[in-house]
Amino acid sequence: MSKNPKYNQDNIVIKGAKLHNLKNISLNIPKNKLVVISGVSGSGKSSLAFDTLYAEGQRRYIESLSSYARQFLGKLQKPDVDEIIGISPAIAIEQKVISKNPRSTVGTVTEIYDYLKLLFARIGITYSPISGKVVKRHQISDVVDFISNQNNTSSLLLTKLEDANTEKLNTLLQQGYSRVLLDDKIEKINNLIEKNQKVDSKNTYLIVDRIIYVDRDEDLINRITDSVETAFFEGNGECDLMIGNKKYHFSNKFELDGINFEKNSVHLFAFNNPYGACKKCEGFGITLGIDKNKVIKDKDQSVYGGVVSCWSGIKLVKWKEKFILNAAEYDFPIHKSYKDLSKSEIDLLWNGKGKCKGIFQFFTKLDSEKHKIQSRVISARYRGRTKCDVCGGSRLRKDALYVKINNTSIAEITNMNIKKSIDFFNTIKLNTSEKKIAGRILIEIKNRLSYLDKVGLSYLTLGRKSSTLSGGESQRINLATSLGSSLVGSMYILDEPSIGLHSKDTENLIKVLKNLRDIGNTVIIVEHDEKIMEQCDQIIDLGPEAGIHGGELIFQGKLSDIYKEKRSLTTKYLSGELKIEVPEQRRKWKHSVKLEEVNINNISKMNIEIPLECFTLVTGVSGSGKSSLIKQALKPALEQRFNGYTSTKRNYKESQINTNKYSKIEFIDQNPIGKSSRSNPITYIKAYDEIRSLFSSQKLSKSREYKSGFFSFNVDGGRCDNCKGEGETTVEMQFMADVHLLCDECKGNRF
Repeated sequence: MSKNPKYNQDNIVIKGAKLHNLKNISLNIPKNKLVVISGVSGSGKSSLAFDTLYAEGQRRYIESLSSYARQFLGKLQKPDVDEIIGISPAIAIEQKVISKNPRSTVGTVTEIYDYLKLLFARIGITYSPISGKVVKRHQISDVVDFISNQNNTSSLLLTKLEDANTEKLNTLLQQGYSRVLLDDKIEKINNLIEKNQKVDSKNTYLIVDRIIYVDRDEDLINRITDSVETAFFEGNGECDLMIGNKKYHFSNKFELDGINFEKNSVHLFAFNNPYGACKKCEGFGITLGIDKNKVIKDKDQSVYGGVVSCWSGIKLVKWKEKFILNAAEYDFPIHKSYKDLSKSEIDLLWNGKGKCKGIFQFFTKLDSEKHKIQSRVISARYRGRTKCDVCGGSRLRKDALYVKINNTSIAEITNMNIKKSIDFFNTIKLNTSEKKIAGRILIEIKNRLSYLDKVGLSYLTLGRKSSTLSGGESQRINLATSLGSSLVGSMYILDEPSIGLHSKDTENLIKVLKNLRDIGNTVIIVEHDEKIMEQCDQIIDLGPEAGIHGGELIFQGKLSDIYKEKRSLTTKYLSGELKIEVPEQRRKWKHSVKLEEVNINNISKMNIEIPLECFTLVTGVSGSGKSSLIKQALKPALEQRFNGYTSTKRNYKESQINTNKYSKIEFIDQNPIGKSSRSNPITYIKAYDEIRSLFSSQKLSKSREYKSGFFSFNVDGGRCDNCKGEGETTVEMQFMADVHLLCDECKGNRF
């Protein structure tokens, strides 16, 4: 056991940590410093950092809350440690994908999108998609102010009469109105009734008031206000002001060009809310429809040359022939390659016109023949997850996209990369009133965007799905979110934040970590990167080896002093005494996977050949497309080859594999393999099946008729009946962490 450290306010004191393979270690960790925990894999780094420090820090924080609040929070078990003194509230940022929820994006995870919704709801301006004019809802005060600016001028306050029959005129007369404007001439209602004159309602207005504004008078202003309110009521939200021969139209409805627009609200911009989400894709941005990439596989071909892959075969080629015949009427270039067609020509090919039937009409015809199995098969062959054609992938209803700030919609901002978003908000032009309303919101947005930029994620867009991020990107987003919250006095524990980072980006990461420390936090990192180790305030090295041969405190101090510790493997690699030898000869390869025109995220039309039967490394700066290439292009291509289908959208034009030696692929990423309490390494690798079979084949087992299930801790007959194969019994504590006790019957053996 290490020498017992003494407590002072500047340290976190750990005494007798014994969790997992930790061998009763005791140490002082300085507060408000950047501390690196190093050591070989399995030496106990995570056991110390996450399972001991984080677990205890989080447990104590939760216990400080009321019993009512604790019901709704996760309960953490007290770690196996004698004592921890001076610990701060803990925040763990682990190396794993944040969320697999298809609704989760970079914007929602970082909470930037919440501020964007608020910003657009408060200062967004709605534009008509028809005329491009600003949609404005006139208030009573707007009309009063307009009249007040017309000094020494006579004006008529009017409302349109939708129905001007005798019965309606009598009703207006009883309500106290005496005149109407008929064909721009003032007529008395009495005269029209007496003459029984037929009135054309198209050119008839009710005169609500005649106003002569000379000087500002409180009584006159009150009268005008009442008259305008009455005019809006009688005109169903609309009124007109006639000055001379000119009419000015006012409306307190939020409409223009015959369209009723939605009022700005936070929910209008929320794609996770039924009110704001696109009705077709329900806020996902993608729908199950015709996949254009499957229909048009080779954009270098022309319609005549067979670019439309579904118009091939003895029967279906007739659709191509009919299109070529009827498209002549519209001068469609049948010999021009698809990639060179204009927008109108592509629109004709897909949507058709008149007798000229396009690709969509072809699939509509197939859908009408669903009773035929061949129609269903052909239709299914060209379907896939595609961008929603209603919202364009923005996830929002159209009304939300009519609202803009500086002529930019919220969808356009989420499609910008972080760098461009920063430029947009730094150059945004607002009037005095808008600045006052949006000041604090803009500060929060800019801060969070700048932190994402500092951690090397400037290439991401706010609309990028969280599920498509690598583990390293997810961790740095969490780090940026923590920085954005500006918490102080906390303990941050990070799991190898440099993983997936190019050397170019590590310097920015170090600046961010130092910033987190400098504002008053303790930063503890499980790390092996030499650059980060050089910049830390203290190194804690565990070892000397892994598992039962590790768990000891080998060294604690500055990096310059670690070279004196001869037992440390970290020392030997840092000094160059040990190193990974570069092979003198590289393995030669014959077979490969070829991908043509890969288009995904920031990769555009990439052609690549990846060798098989050898060790291949994909490198590049953070954001260069490494994960996208492997996870969203190579993996689907291999799945398509071996399984005949893929659950992922096809992001390449063509793939080729020049060997038949392989029939299966294994994809290993940074996600945890499982959290089942019944799972262990032996069961996960399927080796336990063979062990059970081996025991059941023994003579004694056969004589007693023991089957393989008898040696399983997951089924009745084999597992312990008291603990149900868990090895421990759980006592539920409503407001505290559950207590786990060793099973009295099996003593933890599970059988």
